Amino acid sequence: MQSILDLGIQLILILQDMGNWLITPMQIFSFLGTEQFFLIIAPVVYWCISPGIGLRLGLFLMTSASLNDAFKVFLHAPRPYWIDTRVKTHAVESSFGIPSGHSMNSATLWGALAVSVRKQAVWMITIFLIFLIGLSRLYLGMHFPTDVLVGWLMGALLIALLFWMEKPFLKWIEPQSDAQKIIIASIFSLILIAFGYVARLTLTGWALPATWIQNAASATGVADTINPLDPCSLVSSSGALFGLALGYILLESMGGFQVSGSFWHQNARFFIGLVGILLFWKGLDLIFPDGVDIIALSFRYIRYTLIGAWVTGGAPWVFIRLGVSKRKQG
Repeated sequence: MQSILDLGIQLILILQDMGNWLITPMQIFSFLGTEQFFLIIAPVVYWCISPGIGLRLGLFLMTSASLNDAFKVFLHAPRPYWIDTRVKTHAVESSFGIPSGHSMNSATLWGALAVSVRKQAVWMITIFLIFLIGLSRLYLGMHFPTDVLVGWLMGALLIALLFWMEKPFLKWIEPQSDAQKIIIASIFSLILIAFGYVARLTLTGWALPATWIQNAASATGVADTINPLDPCSLVSSSGALFGLALGYILLESMGGFQVSGSFWHQNARFFIGLVGILLFWKGLDLIFPDGVDIIALSFRYIRYTLIGAWVTGGAPWVFIRLGVSKRKQG
């Protein structure tokens, strides 16, 4: 294993020796695999192109992010700059390294989009993006090649599993009442959180190596940058997943909405919807308590549930009320 990591370090150093001119392009590609970007792209698809595909992307992505958190803890492997001071850091991450979250989540999101659209051009673009996002994580010093490869593999396996399960699941859940559907969504969300906490229980008595902490602090210039057992990301992803399902179920019970309309209407939906996301995301962050105690995490779950529900239910309802969308016909 150490020899594989050593080879990974050598590849990272070769990439970084190509020059600092790559920092900005690689940071841009890395951004395409972040939570912030996904908070934009999936809602745009839902509001302006196809609610079905948009919902699929959101649910698949939040499932991927929640599972990625758990698998990172199960494997509890270091990042390159935690073990080798020669690696330059052009970003800061506090979680474990493998599997790469950027690689797994981008493979899930962009891969699901390609499968949904089924066009060769889309396939080519998404594969190119997935590759560059993974490559950017190497150059920025955040991951070993093995982290990225495992992330891609897990993302591909997750897509295959979710698409395989999708039709029988929809056939099973359609006859259920709205209340039952909401309960099922909440249970699945809580199962993901429980899975993440089971992963953390496997590390009871385990301590971060002092060299990892020292190297990370030296590389970033910031003390206490490593906090891989922080459950905030897990709770956020699971809460958003429940919110996406909740909002969609409630909106469908009121008749759903149409994405058709003029270019002005689509731009208005994007602007209104994005403002709502920012209000819930940043506004509630200023109001709700911060921390990892049960109260703070409960409020975090509520906050991200509201974000998800706004995307799939609240925003479309506002669109209809403002006249920039209509209810579905029939």
